[in-house]
Amino acid sequence: MKTIPTSDLEHVLNHTNDLWKEYFPSGSTIFITGGTGFFGKWLLESFIFINEKLQLNGKLIVLSRNPEKFLMQFPQFNHSAIKFLNGDIRSFTFSEEKIDFIIHAATEPAVSLNIEQPVLMFDTIVEGTKNILELARIKKVKAILHTSSGAVYGKQPSEITHVSEEFNGSPDIYDSSAAYGEGKRVAEMLCNLYLKNYSIPSKIARCFAFAGPYLPLDGHFAVGNFIRNVADGTAIKISSDGTAFRSYMYAADLTVWLFTILFRGESCHPYNVGSEEDLSIEDVAKIIASFSDKPVDIQIAAKKINSKPLRYVPATLRAKQELNLQSHFNTKQTLQKTFNYYLNESK
Repeated sequence: MKTIPTSDLEHVLNHTNDLWKEYFPSGSTIFITGGTGFFGKWLLESFIFINEKLQLNGKLIVLSRNPEKFLMQFPQFNHSAIKFLNGDIRSFTFSEEKIDFIIHAATEPAVSLNIEQPVLMFDTIVEGTKNILELARIKKVKAILHTSSGAVYGKQPSEITHVSEEFNGSPDIYDSSAAYGEGKRVAEMLCNLYLKNYSIPSKIARCFAFAGPYLPLDGHFAVGNFIRNVADGTAIKISSDGTAFRSYMYAADLTVWLFTILFRGESCHPYNVGSEEDLSIEDVAKIIASFSDKPVDIQIAAKKINSKPLRYVPATLRAKQELNLQSHFNTKQTLQKTFNYYLNESK
């Protein structure tokens, strides 16, 4: 059974210790959506660790469409502090139990869904968020964390190296892949409406790109695909021209930032979440290839063209100044730790 390294869980505890003592009274309950995804597994496992270490006597209620299947694959989450609620984000029956906080991290992760069934993607995000906000209103929760996305800014202008929360760009609604980003924008608007009309304190985390244990190796994440290639002894295949810039925050830092924003963030005052250390996709591939003890071929599908590269990199000054947050792992450390996790898992 592969779990998050204890050193990473201790990192989360050490950088959130005071938050739990100040904002999380003994016996409190967090309701979480998306608990079976990449973000969710980090939040669940970190909570179990912190709950035991600090003797919080807290509980998690986790919404899942198939708890039995999830627990068969990840039995470490069959824990006394966690209760699973079977249901769809858009139509589940509300729990009768007391709920103090909500972490809304549910999002369909498949890029193919955004292309092939954009209406379903949009509906899942918007209707799911409205349903969660209704739950928050009925339960009179202390705070809700909404995990939004850097996709709300639309295509980042190449002249802006790091996009800030003040940038007013938006997805092109006539772009066939805009359903995800526009859905997240509407979800943020709903959070603001519920704050104005019902005083529901929604905290917004606009998340960018991440790596670490539990990152899928068979999805649309370039880092995961590259690690899988190296682990399998095959060439790294870059489907683009490799010039696009990305940044990757380690999941332990991500978890610290999400808990901090939940407890201390200002309502409907979005915080970018991610690393500012930007690298081209080709350079990311080269770093991961360097971890192998054998030569790794890097194959770039598209020819480089003379234009400014695409960028998806956040400016995180707001989180740093207002919440005293920082990234503790650089890109190479992030990629190395992720690679080592999966390399050890395969042995």
